[in-house]
Amino acid sequence: MKNLVRIILTLVIILTVFGAVMVFTASSTYSAEKFNSIYYLFKSHLWKVIGALTALVIVSMIPYEVYKKHSKYMLLGTILILVLTFFFAQKFKGASRWIDLGLIRFQPSELAKLVLIIHLAAFIERKGELIQDYKKGFRLALVWIIIVCGLIFIQPNASTSMIIALIAFSILFVGGARIKHIFFTAGTAVVTGLGALMLFPHSRSRILSFFESLNSGGESNIQVMQAKIGLGSGGFFGVGIGHSRQSDLFLPESYGDFIFSILGEETGFIGTFIVLFIYLALFFIGLIIAKKAPDTFGQLLGFGFSFNIIINAFINAGVVTGLLPTTGITLPFISFGGTSIILFSMSIGVLVNIAKQTLHKQELTLYQV
Repeated sequence: MKNLVRIILTLVIILTVFGAVMVFTASSTYSAEKFNSIYYLFKSHLWKVIGALTALVIVSMIPYEVYKKHSKYMLLGTILILVLTFFFAQKFKGASRWIDLGLIRFQPSELAKLVLIIHLAAFIERKGELIQDYKKGFRLALVWIIIVCGLIFIQPNASTSMIIALIAFSILFVGGARIKHIFFTAGTAVVTGLGALMLFPHSRSRILSFFESLNSGGESNIQVMQAKIGLGSGGFFGVGIGHSRQSDLFLPESYGDFIFSILGEETGFIGTFIVLFIYLALFFIGLIIAKKAPDTFGQLLGFGFSFNIIINAFINAGVVTGLLPTTGITLPFISFGGTSIILFSMSIGVLVNIAKQTLHKQELTLYQV
């Protein structure tokens, strides 16, 4: 377990440091144009990285069992914050998703994702085999999922809502829920969600342009087109750190959701392969930690947090390469942003604590024997 903790921390530090370098190269031209300093956005990101690593250390020292006792109250509080978002959040591109806290713009939907994972893990452990019963177990879990996903969907933030639903149903599957219940509700949710997406102008245009691009062989929007040009320009070894052309205002907001393109342009196929491999490594290490956890709550918590990291990473890569419709999903530990990197780091902190608690209990058992 100690070796797993060392490996997972090393991988996260590598991604975070590399991400900071990528944010600097991707944002320097934009920072110079808008803020008269090539370091403006980089310094902002650096403070968030420091906060994220601090949060990781603090959370790693908190026994993960604590979350189980307060999961319902945590979720109710998060639901309240999601409701308040409609009244106090800043509107950006027609969506109310962010609350300005001064030093950082906080996105409640990202917090809701983690808190729902915690509550579902606690709920499934408490219900035991009743999770296989639709009325006594599964339906009750479904209510929480619908409330959280529904509030996020109407912000509107359809992509995050759908990812949360995917993670939630995955946890239910791993937790022992019946496949027929999962497929029926998930299928209904997909059909309903796609229909509802067409009600929002921005999501409707994204979906229609994406399918039109599949039909015509073109690109769904300018960001995807420029992102693919950047990836293609990188070749096998890349053009070198700091030599990206797309970051010179050709690719809009290249330091954010589309930073994977700058990564590919500057480090090539080799760089993107290594980064994606690191995400896979984090996921499998997380699964090992989850499997060895002494209780169901720890096992489901470890799985949920690990799955959240890898699904975000590969959806982001899918969007940048044009395989998926454009979303606002960040690349974990690498994209510019505050809420994302802090909460992903806290997830790693929880995984580290699960590993530490598991090791402690194993040592205690051996001592008693």
